Amino acid sequence: MKSLRKLKKIKGDASVREFYRNKKNKSIFVLSKKEKLQNLLIYDAINKILIKNKILAPKLLSENYLNNYIEIQDFGDQTLFEILKNKKNNKYIIFKKIVKILNRIQLIKDKKIKNFKNKFYKVKEYKTKILFDETKLFCDWYTPNKMSKLNSLKFNKEFKLEIKNIILKLNYKNNTFVHRDFHVSNLMYCDKKIGLIDSQDALIGNKAYDLASLIDDVRLKTSNKLKEKVFKFYISTNKKIELKKFQKDFHILSVLRNLKIIGIFTRLALRDNKKKYLKLIPYAWEMINYRIKKQNELKNLMLLLRNNFPKFIR
Repeated sequence: MKSLRKLKKIKGDASVREFYRNKKNKSIFVLSKKEKLQNLLIYDAINKILIKNKILAPKLLSENYLNNYIEIQDFGDQTLFEILKNKKNNKYIIFKKIVKILNRIQLIKDKKIKNFKNKFYKVKEYKTKILFDETKLFCDWYTPNKMSKLNSLKFNKEFKLEIKNIILKLNYKNNTFVHRDFHVSNLMYCDKKIGLIDSQDALIGNKAYDLASLIDDVRLKTSNKLKEKVFKFYISTNKKIELKKFQKDFHILSVLRNLKIIGIFTRLALRDNKKKYLKLIPYAWEMINYRIKKQNELKNLMLLLRNNFPKFIR
């Protein structure tokens, strides 16, 4: 453990894990808290599924489970977020490459694989309760700081009821491999290839989820024109998709995901003192405002949010 501390610590975005770079071995040590130790086993299993399906993901180099860490392949520092921020680069061409990778991920059929402890891990389903609990983070963390206690209780009750109703209106079944945090900060440019990191939360879920995560990424501001262009490209590469049904799920999941993100970023600021995430919340609201008007099934939620947060939902 002491030898790990001698290595260079690198940023882990919103992660509760710690990361240390070993330049000599071209590797990264991932250190987990004891209560989150299971995540290392899951991370290894998901990466193995990705690698088996020819998706570039970090290989496990060594493990020291007793001391709460694993050693994985280092993909370097260059994320696609950094590449897309460069105005000289053609954003649409880069997004097309990402969509092609997403298409390959969505073809994955493996749901079970052995982790480094030689035990089978089965990828879980993105059940309604998980989606609801994630969205509920909005009223668990954000609303108590924006309303009086009485108003917050009233809003939260109505909000939870509406979210349950909305989730029931999703068309697509949970039958697709979902990374669940598929955005450009988790895509690395390594040896002229695109690699995928931070995959431990993967589930079997709705086909529209990862596309919504990519296009409506809170960290990277893109024009609505580009968003629609990337969406159309995805549709053009998935001929069997029923456009209206998929579009409905896409809009719903984008709104639910960004409500979750507002809750998570508020929690990071209040609980973990990571206040830098607060500056991303207005753009999350901007995307909710953009998507919520596009789907009739979201009308009641739109009115509820507009009545309570008129500054953001216009």
